[in-house]
Amino acid sequence: MSSAPTASPLDLSTDIAIVGAGPVGLMIANYLGQCGVNVTLVEKLDSLIDYPRAIGLDDESLRTFQAVGLADNVLPHTTPWHAMRFMTPKGRCFADIQPKTDEFGWSRRNAFIQPLADRVLFEGLQRFDNVKVLFGRELEGFEQSDSGVQLTLKNAEGRSERLQAKYLIGCDGGNSLVRRSLDISFEGKTAPNQWIVVDIANDPLSTPHVYLCCDPVRPYVSAALPHGVRRFEFMVMPGETEAELSKPENMRKLLAKVLPDPDRIELIRSRVYTHNARLAGSFRQGRVLLAGDAAHIMPVWQGQGYNSGMRDASNLAWKLSLVIKGLASDRLLDSYELERRDHAKAMIDLSVLAGHVLAPPKRWQGTLRDGVSWLLNYVPPVKRYFVEMRFKPMPQYTRGALIVPSEKGSPVGKMFIQPKVLTDAGATVLLDEVIGENFAIIAWGCDPTWGLTAAQIAQWKTLGTRFIQVLPDVQLRAPSDAGNDVIRVGDSSGRLREWFARGSSSIALLRPDRFLAGLATPQTLDKACNELALALNAQPHITVAPAVSKVA
Repeated sequence: MSSAPTASPLDLSTDIAIVGAGPVGLMIANYLGQCGVNVTLVEKLDSLIDYPRAIGLDDESLRTFQAVGLADNVLPHTTPWHAMRFMTPKGRCFADIQPKTDEFGWSRRNAFIQPLADRVLFEGLQRFDNVKVLFGRELEGFEQSDSGVQLTLKNAEGRSERLQAKYLIGCDGGNSLVRRSLDISFEGKTAPNQWIVVDIANDPLSTPHVYLCCDPVRPYVSAALPHGVRRFEFMVMPGETEAELSKPENMRKLLAKVLPDPDRIELIRSRVYTHNARLAGSFRQGRVLLAGDAAHIMPVWQGQGYNSGMRDASNLAWKLSLVIKGLASDRLLDSYELERRDHAKAMIDLSVLAGHVLAPPKRWQGTLRDGVSWLLNYVPPVKRYFVEMRFKPMPQYTRGALIVPSEKGSPVGKMFIQPKVLTDAGATVLLDEVIGENFAIIAWGCDPTWGLTAAQIAQWKTLGTRFIQVLPDVQLRAPSDAGNDVIRVGDSSGRLREWFARGSSSIALLRPDRFLAGLATPQTLDKACNELALALNAQPHITVAPAVSKVA
């Protein structure tokens, strides 16, 4: 008897294949979706992960949600201005970190419920016919060539599927099959102690903020989360196992440290985690790129694992969009690792340091910490350094898709501010609402197209650039003397005036991820635009216009 014929694999094609429907993959898919790029998101599970993981969302990440039009959707699942307090074993708060700065338009620190934020990102994909999500597909392998990447998938019924893509992004976590298949190293350390995370509904404490309690016997964390959820994290001692700690009698002993009545709780879930600090040897190999935990993982103590992944998404997505549309060469993608890897390493180091503050490897280090923290109360500048989170290394790119500054202290390579502005229509909005998903040339007072030739204006319009003139808001009442391509906004808060007053340049060139790519004056703008076009690896048909001198 002959066997039934084997079904041939189902063939699919896309511009960008993303493996892993976690927050980073979902965010990249949303950005590319709104840019009109064809995306296929592949996830081996049958649905999104529903258990809480990350609990800290920073202002940069909220700005990334804003960039894909989903900030208002995620805000109901956040607690803004969420303080972080380090406590000594005797209950004294020695570091109260609650920065009140909002230079990027949002609260600097926010608690959030990750599964609900992930759901917002997933539902956001329903806006785009050019984005497909394939659940229940396991990646079995892939091969790349000069023209693309072919993925081999297996669906829930065991049937093989082939997916042809121009580029592949591995967002498949710390144990990334994509990274391992490329034999890319993942150097770093695994913390010697695990931690058990306990999430409880109907918060039995309901005190705000997050407390990191430096108990030498068993350090723990107590964090208030949105929607009445309380998270406790306890260090697992040598010899303890997840199975033992999860037994009701042992869970009761843990919670008795922090609750007056450990029996009256509504347990959501408990899980044991291992904290790793690891960095991929490279973020790109040919047409395959790594992002999020596949590229770097870090301890949770500064809440930067999730946020570092959002920075990856924001940095990579706009570059891929330009490359896919033929507006920039493939070489632009090399700037992703140039710009992101060093900062990811800095955030790993900061997270490891914060873990050592909470649970010092040596007992004497804890005694030293408590003594030094007491002295800091009498040195206000040092105390402000910690309270305002000035120790957090902000990304500043010194090479990559930007005009490398020649002077020290230049803001080029840093994220641009986002104050509220007044539009010509009389609406008060955050600056990014005017910029959209685009490049921007923002000029204080002057016409941002005055220094450009018609060819240059056409070139930057092809790249999707907004030309924005910033004025004192009262001047919006006067007729515009700028060109038809110029959008006027009023500096109602004075923050943009203050920003431009710090330097000698009146025009800022912004990338779609809101990072400052260059500075100019009206008389140097043509040259700056040419330099930036070269740094972006603009394709030959997006010609670099020759500089033309102007004679009055």
